[in-house]
Amino acid sequence: MTLRLLLAYDGTRYAGWQRQPDALTVQTVLEDALRRLDGHPVTTVAAGRTDAGVHAWGQVVQARLRTPRPPAVIHRALNALLPPDIVVRRVVPAPPRAHAQFDAVHKWYRYRLVTGPIRPVFDRPYVHHLAQSLDLDAMRRAGRVWVGRHDFRAFHSTGRLVTSTRRRIYRLRITREKGCACTSAPFLCIDVVADGFLYHMVRRMVGALLLIGTGRWPPDAARRLLARRTTLVAPTAPARGLCLMQVSYA
Repeated sequence: MTLRLLLAYDGTRYAGWQRQPDALTVQTVLEDALRRLDGHPVTTVAAGRTDAGVHAWGQVVQARLRTPRPPAVIHRALNALLPPDIVVRRVVPAPPRAHAQFDAVHKWYRYRLVTGPIRPVFDRPYVHHLAQSLDLDAMRRAGRVWVGRHDFRAFHSTGRLVTSTRRRIYRLRITREKGCACTSAPFLCIDVVADGFLYHMVRRMVGALLLIGTGRWPPDAARRLLARRTTLVAPTAPARGLCLMQVSYA
């Protein structure tokens, strides 16, 4: 039987999603729990390969088990076997011939920050702190430049081979929400929805937006990066602020 799991995890102590020979990863821990449950080795396929330290609220994972069991039974058993920083939110039968990665049409990532002089303490593993204030209007204008189908090579870190660096961004929104537990400053959320993402793409987009927001980069830097007519290199924002929120299928 083939199942589709909806997974949430705190990525702090993991070297990313993908199995690695000498590192603790989310895939390794999940597959070990599935093996103990099914009595056989189980290989999983995830909708996206989150990087080291990146979190997920809506990771979708496909797994094939040899022993048929009701999804509700598998759901309870997996959560009993998994560590506290990984939880299965839902278990359903996978559609026929489904593929968790290739069938995805939209992926939504959220990057969260707190600005101001007071560092977050309780929320520290899940937000990036920036002491400076930000020009949100400048950041929003820059973000609008990236909406649509473009070549995002300037935001792709080397290390993963891809056949194309063109992606379509459907939405890039910058909003404020209720503040974190230990400071009056609100969270700043940068939400990006696209048909797919390159390696470090969201984190480098955030890095560029922060430099524009602090005035260290000119307002037209966003357009120049897309056109690759600049020597500017977008820095990679810290992983802890990033979370895979949702994966959508047709």
